[in-house]
Amino acid sequence: MSPTEHGHNLVNFASHIDDGTLAQARETASMPFVYPHVALMPDAHVGKGSAVGTVIPTRGAVIPAAVGVDIGCGMIAARTRFTYADIERAEREGRTLHALRLRIEHAIPLSPGNYNLTASLGKWFAEPRIAELEERAARDGVDLSHSPKWREQLGSLGGGNHFVELCLDEQDRVWMFLHSGSRGVGNKIAQKHIAIAQRLCRTWHIDLPNQDLAYLAEGTPEFWDYIRELRWAQRFALLNRAEMMDRFSKVLGEWIGAPVVETERINSHHNYTEQEEHYGETVWLTRKGAVNAHEGVDAVIPGSMGTRSYVVRGKGDARGLCSAPHGAGRRFSRTQARKRFTVTDLADRMTGIEYRHGAEWIDEIPDAYKDIDVVMHDARDLVEVRYRLRQILNVKGT
Repeated sequence: MSPTEHGHNLVNFASHIDDGTLAQARETASMPFVYPHVALMPDAHVGKGSAVGTVIPTRGAVIPAAVGVDIGCGMIAARTRFTYADIERAEREGRTLHALRLRIEHAIPLSPGNYNLTASLGKWFAEPRIAELEERAARDGVDLSHSPKWREQLGSLGGGNHFVELCLDEQDRVWMFLHSGSRGVGNKIAQKHIAIAQRLCRTWHIDLPNQDLAYLAEGTPEFWDYIRELRWAQRFALLNRAEMMDRFSKVLGEWIGAPVVETERINSHHNYTEQEEHYGETVWLTRKGAVNAHEGVDAVIPGSMGTRSYVVRGKGDARGLCSAPHGAGRRFSRTQARKRFTVTDLADRMTGIEYRHGAEWIDEIPDAYKDIDVVMHDARDLVEVRYRLRQILNVKGT
């Protein structure tokens, strides 16, 4: 679709969007430091404070709650030299996809509160990554006293819409694919700075449309404290995904009977802030549920747990602030989905896919999300599609 302008400061790329999402976007766009406009992605839906799927360029300020509590959440995808024929051979030899799923679940702690045991870290690849994060924290003065178990969190998935998948592209090549962020430590960092921003705005007697649009002003010590800790959490999220992908690769290679050889790997955020140039000015660009789609930049846009996903390349569309959607976007809240659908409905949608069956995942049923193909059609000016992926195995935490 051609984007719709809602006033001079809001550009909407979504063909299907509700009034609540538009109202949140208008509220965000009304902040005096937004420049040049807020861009709503095709998957936009109501979020906390500001809509998920909102790209927010700001001059001289950052809104911590707009970045969100899962700082650096994003996707990683790796294409391997394996094909579906290798999967079929393993199954003929008695190694089932069910067995592979159980191995993945053993290698990657899945749910909130499930951490790696310190003694087991040496089995995997975490030590150099932990050392890098320790060095960064010491160098940049990042306070991690609120998260004494952050090291054990590295390499863990989390619940909700986070997942691990084994996928095939149009040529039946095997892809490893997963979605996660900065875990509990990122949440603690975010909550800390959201509270600081709200306190400062009250102190300054700033009248906000809502408290989750409280901001930190560039030039203040509180602003730069947030940016340092935000960047640390973004790095944690990137390394967390890399750690899990390496574990996934090890398990997959053992299951197939040959080491995984990757032909490409894409690791990118969709909840974060960076300085970028837009419309002739340097701004702080917050992508809340959006990926970097500068010209030539690769990204991954997942569907839901029972629908296809996309590997894409950015087109650098200026109206979209060089951004693109981060997924299908919810149609129904988790509570609404649980009222509308049953575990039998979920099983029907997941036919032919190895997954963790149970009522815990009803709120992740594909019907709770927008049609990913509509979202991608709306995003045609933002990205070009490189590969379409269909999953054959899905792992989720509760």
